[in-house]
Amino acid sequence: MEYSFCPKCGGSLNAYHIKTSEPKRLVCTVCNFIFYLDPKVAAAAIFTLNGKIPLLQRSIEPSHGKWVFPGGFVDRGENVEDAAIRETKEECHLKVQILSLLNVYSYAGNPTVLVVYAAEVTGGKLQVGDESLDVQLFSPKEIPWNRLAFPSTKEALIDYIDKFVTPRNTSIFPNEDNKTKIGNDRK
Repeated sequence: MEYSFCPKCGGSLNAYHIKTSEPKRLVCTVCNFIFYLDPKVAAAAIFTLNGKIPLLQRSIEPSHGKWVFPGGFVDRGENVEDAAIRETKEECHLKVQILSLLNVYSYAGNPTVLVVYAAEVTGGKLQVGDESLDVQLFSPKEIPWNRLAFPSTKEALIDYIDKFVTPRNTSIFPNEDNKTKIGNDRK
């Protein structure tokens, strides 16, 4: 159990089934406060610069040294689109405008829900931010597919390339022109 004490009164928390159809919830043994362990929302933006997709090499855990597009957690009360714009500015010094929602990515057992937007660059200069080791521009075939940070990174890049960059039924994976087509490599 991640939490032992009630945030309202300091009493002990125990896990109980409040409804049989739902998972156990943490309930205070003193004041009966129900402590819901809600998911954490993250926001990100994918865009092109000079015809290529910028990716950041992470300097922090998890996935230190792996590649990802700009993104991060949404602050309480912050608009999700604004968080994607803010994170892009913080992580690679580019100002972007949101074009559309690309997709929402979530996985069983993982508390993070990632909201990814397609965006366009409106200003700034591509630079490494304080949470990155490097930033590089990649064509779809140059993307380091086996060195991406998270499953959502790969899935979102495939979705973005499929919708905004590459014609359908064109391979984006090097040396797999006849084997792996966009969208067929998801696990």
